[in-house]
Amino acid sequence: MSTAQLELLDYRRRVSEIYAAVRAEARTDPEQSHALWRAARDDLFRTHPQSPLAPGHPFRETGIPYGPYDPRLRFELDLLPPTTTSTLTLNTGDGVTQLTSIGHVELPGPVSGSVEVWWLDQYAGGVFVPLRDGSAGKTSYGGGRYALDTAKSSDLGGTGHSLVIDLNFLYHPSCRYDPAWVCPLAQAENRIEATIQAGERLQP
Repeated sequence: MSTAQLELLDYRRRVSEIYAAVRAEARTDPEQSHALWRAARDDLFRTHPQSPLAPGHPFRETGIPYGPYDPRLRFELDLLPPTTTSTLTLNTGDGVTQLTSIGHVELPGPVSGSVEVWWLDQYAGGVFVPLRDGSAGKTSYGGGRYALDTAKSSDLGGTGHSLVIDLNFLYHPSCRYDPAWVCPLAQAENRIEATIQAGERLQP
């Protein structure tokens, strides 16, 4: 195993530890758990050799920009039946992976929208929830952001029949920062009209 592979392993381990701490903190203080996530993610992006930020990128100094925390955007939602039978085959840069819908969630107000929940047939599998909202191409990345990617440990919790979806934790895929990354983006089933000002932003 090369040094780069060990660095990537360490990066994924760090992400897993961050989300474990976030889930624990969110049991009593969801807003503080978001602050913890922001600080830990900024440190990871600033210091880790596998950071998607190029050396000298201004966000290494300023931190990643986010909208203000909005407690109305945290939900625990039941997984409902799929709205599509399609299976998507996506290029990942080092091969292909498939997305299969395992259901959908209904986001309540103030967002209101139906969002598909995909199973990512990559690594050991995982839940994948991308989202492209009305901010895309304006204050957030045009290809959308990620709410969950449990194959890479981005997991906010839930139960055997529900998922925690906290839109304050929406984050940009790595390809937003480095075109060397190839990232699955939000499909039609994961696009909503509402504009979400929370989560990661293009600029402060």
